[in-house]
Parts: sequence; C-alpha cells; structure tokens
Amino acid sequence: MLPILLLGSAGVVALYLWVQLLSPFGFEYPEDMAPEATESGYHKVFVYGTLRFAPVRWVVKGRAGETESHTLSGYRKTGLDLQVNPDSEVEGYLLRVSDEELRRLDRYERLGVRYERRTVQLDDDR
Repeated sequence: MLPILLLGSAGVVALYLWVQLLSPFGFEYPEDMAPEATESGYHKVFVYGTLRFAPVRWVVKGRAGETESHTLSGYRKTGLDLQVNPDSEVEGYLLRVSDEELRRLDRYERLGVRYERRTVQLDDDR
C-alpha cells in the first residue's frame, strides 16, 4: 500500500510541476511583453530567487546551464520582489538563455502577473 501511495504522490507532484512550469495551458503573454528574438538568439538574465538552484533551472529550462555570480546594487530583496534601495544589493546569477528558454522562464515566473522584465546594469557594468 505504501509504494502505491508514494507513487501516486510522486505522480501528483509531477503533474503539478508540469502544469505550473511547462504546460502551454493557463499562460498567455501580455500583448506588450512577448519576448523578442535577438540576433544572437540568446539573452542575459539575472536571477536571484528559486532559479539560482540548478534542479529548478533544469526543470524549467530543460537544462541547468552555466551560471556566473553577480551583484545588483541599488536594490533589495523583499519577499519575492526587488525594490529600489540605494543602500542595498542583491546577490544572484547571470544566466545565458536561448529565446525558447526565455519563454520558459517567462512561463515559470508568470510574466505580467508575478514579475516584469527590466533591463538593469550589474556591478560589473553588464
């Protein structure tokens, strides 16, 4: 009985993760926020929350990818959000993601609902 319960629980978790992170259902880009393809096909994204963890990136993007540690000055982390604060800084990673991976990150983060994409300058002038 216990193995069946564990298997069922794992299935429920897997289904939940698929619906929340990867499924095409339940998410549409806000009209003015759809990602634009770049000439190189890649984007640089600063992450400071759950996407710092390789297993989360692997589930969301399909690969963990390489990370570079970076600092974003002039902001502070408040819960899940960043707020402008000249005396603070936020530690995180810079990811290089493809156009498709950016769409998957937007799906995961619920672009236009839970977050917005902004261009910022990191401490090393990137």
